[in-house]
Amino acid sequence: MLPFIALQSIAIEVGAQQSKIYLPLLQDKRVGLIVNQSSRVADKHLVDFLLAENINVVRIFSPEHGFRGDQDAGAHINNSIDAKTGLPIASLYGKQKRPSRDALVDLDVLIFDIQDVGVRFYTYISTMHYMMQAAKEHQKAFIVLDRPNPNIQHVDGPVLDKAYSSFVGMHPIPILHGMTVGELALMIEGEGWLSGANDLNLEVVPVANYDALDEYILPVAPSPNLPNQQAIYLYPSLCFFEATAVSVGRGTDFPFQVYGHNQVKLGVFSFSPRSIVGAARFPKLEGEQVWGRDLRQSELKGFDLRWFVAAYSAFEQHNQRFITSPKFLDKLAGTNLIRLGVEQGLKSHQIEAIWRQEVAEFKQQRVPYLLYKR
Repeated sequence: MLPFIALQSIAIEVGAQQSKIYLPLLQDKRVGLIVNQSSRVADKHLVDFLLAENINVVRIFSPEHGFRGDQDAGAHINNSIDAKTGLPIASLYGKQKRPSRDALVDLDVLIFDIQDVGVRFYTYISTMHYMMQAAKEHQKAFIVLDRPNPNIQHVDGPVLDKAYSSFVGMHPIPILHGMTVGELALMIEGEGWLSGANDLNLEVVPVANYDALDEYILPVAPSPNLPNQQAIYLYPSLCFFEATAVSVGRGTDFPFQVYGHNQVKLGVFSFSPRSIVGAARFPKLEGEQVWGRDLRQSELKGFDLRWFVAAYSAFEQHNQRFITSPKFLDKLAGTNLIRLGVEQGLKSHQIEAIWRQEVAEFKQQRVPYLLYKR
C-alpha cells in the first residue's frame, strides 16, 4: 500500500489547481488577489501563475502575517510593493483591516486563496468576510479558490454570541466549525451575514477529489506559529492560554505544542522562550525558564478544555493570577461562559456540555452550504 501522503498528493487538487474553471472568468478582467505564502498552484505562487497566464493582476491584498507569511502575529503591516513582480500590496492587517475604495475602484474581480485551519479565531476568515463585504458594496465579483480544512472532522466549542464579535470572531459559528473557506463563504452570503440588499457575485472553485473524512496534511505552514500539523491540531485547545500568564511556546521551535509558566510549575518539561524575528519578536516569558507540558507526541485533536481548567486550578493553589486578559479571553471564546465556568470551578466536561445543543443546531444550519462528503 502506498503511504498516506503519496495517495493524498495524487488524489486531491485544491481550487487553485482547477484553472480550467476559473481562468475563463478572469479573461479581460482586472484582478485583485487576497493571498499569502500558502497560495500555491503546484510549485508556483498563484500570483506568478496568473501572470504567466497573461491575467491582468492589478493588486495584492495582504492579510495577517503578510504576503510572504513572515510577520509576527499582531504586527502592523504597511502597504508596499512586491519586489518580484512590482505589484502594489495593500495591507489588510493593522490600522486598516478593510480595503479602501481606492484599492477597489480599478478592479473587476477579487480572488481569495488562503489556507485556513478551521478555527473561528484564526483571522483569515475575518479578512475574507471584510473582502466579501467590500466586493458586495462595490459590485465586484468574488472567487474563492477552496482548500481543505485540516480540522474539518471536528465541530465543537461555543457558538459565538454576537455581543463578543471581533476580528478574532465575527460569525455565529463554533470555535471548530468543520467547514472549508469555500463552504464558509457560501454560508456567510447565504445566511445574510453581509450587509446590503444586493447579492454578492460569488463563485467557489472546489477542491477536486476531496473527502472530508480523510486527513489532510498541509504542504505549507499557514502562519509562523503554526509550523506543522501537530501545532494545527493543538491550536484550538491551546489558544485560550494566550489570554493568560501561560506561554504556549511562542519564541521556541515548537509553538502551540507546549505550554508552561516560570513560577507555577505546570509539568516537568522545561523551555525558555526567545525573540524570533518574523514569528515572536517579544514572546511571553522571554528569557525565563518555563515549566510545563510537552505535547509534541499528544494525539489530541479537536477542542479540549482539560489543560486550561487544570492550569487555572494550579494557579489558584499558588494564589497567582491566571487570566490576565479576561476581555480577550471572552473574544476568543465568543462568550463569557468559558471564563465564568472556569472561575466557578466547573469541570471541563461540565463547561463543554453548555454548548452541545447549539453545536447540533449549527450542524443542521450549515448543511445547505456543504460541498464535500461528511
